[in-house]
Amino acid sequence: MDLSLPAAETALQEGTRQFVRKELAPVADRMDREDYFPRDLFHRLGEHGFLGVTLPENYGGLGQSYLAQAVVLEEIARVSPALALSVGAHSNLCADNLCRNASEGLRERYLPDLARGAAVGALALTEPGAGSDAVSIATRAERHGGTYVLNGTKQFITNGPVADTLLVYAKTDPGAGAHGVSAFVVPAKSPGFSVSRSLDKMGMRGSPTGELSFHDVEVPADHLVGTENHGVAVMMSGLNVERAVLAAIPVGIMEECLERALDYAREREQFGRKIGRFELIQEKLANMEARLEASRLLMYRALLAVAENTRSARASATALTFASEASTQTALDAIQVLGGYGYMRDLPLERLARDAKLLEIGAGTSEIRRLIVARELLGPGFDAY
Repeated sequence: MDLSLPAAETALQEGTRQFVRKELAPVADRMDREDYFPRDLFHRLGEHGFLGVTLPENYGGLGQSYLAQAVVLEEIARVSPALALSVGAHSNLCADNLCRNASEGLRERYLPDLARGAAVGALALTEPGAGSDAVSIATRAERHGGTYVLNGTKQFITNGPVADTLLVYAKTDPGAGAHGVSAFVVPAKSPGFSVSRSLDKMGMRGSPTGELSFHDVEVPADHLVGTENHGVAVMMSGLNVERAVLAAIPVGIMEECLERALDYAREREQFGRKIGRFELIQEKLANMEARLEASRLLMYRALLAVAENTRSARASATALTFASEASTQTALDAIQVLGGYGYMRDLPLERLARDAKLLEIGAGTSEIRRLIVARELLGPGFDAY
């Protein structure tokens, strides 16, 4: 079993690392302090190919693997988990999902702009009354001749306030439960669409999150993604890929935290000794390394699983659950190693800790992801309440 990165992924990793250290690092602190989304930088990410990693070359993408997508997110997350989250929502939740499920006409119309960063993408699923219970969404899409008319509200939508292209889930047959959901491509310029408000978050600041409103938004019938009333299949395959790929963000957070803690432990002296010689510090560093490597391996397994079958749920849910919780603890441990310096906003550790917490909540909470894992382990008969 060769766990080293293939040549293509290694080259992409190095290219991403150079780009983010040069272009992103100078604005990462401003993003957090001002909740600032660097749209010009986002566009440059597209120009370098980092926004369309998994899209075919004929749509402007790189035509590479989910592993390659994860490598890009990991490197971005080391500098700014917030931008990594926005890139993941754009590239994976929206663009890759459309590439896998949309018609050729929709792919030709929307993917090139998404790949080069000329448009920002978002996935609009969560609602004020439908979070973990996603199939209970209330947004309606009613067919009127050659159009669907959408009405409803979406909540906690990553990239929502700045998105140009949205993948929106709505009920087309409200009485059919999970069998009455459909997915649509909705341009943000559509009359009746608006951003109700941008949300002020604890972490992941600079990755815009918003509440969206759809009031008699007319969507052409050919903007239906997949077939009517079969949107849950699109939704679930998207969530499985999302969890596997987004596991790269907590991995990137842990890698950065460990590197900074190691550097400090090698240099900081107390009681006439480098603090890296103290066994309690060594214990923290060893635990951080174990969490990082375990998370990386779980991520690799999940990426392989969804590459073979996008309906594969257990591996991706396991990977993101473990990695997200591990990154929160690792960020807190890094702060502890640096003591008072770690607690200061002069260093990014406190920001990384705040950012890490979201990964235990988004893409299905840790609690929901554990249910997914347990029910798949238990087998038939344990998949519902």
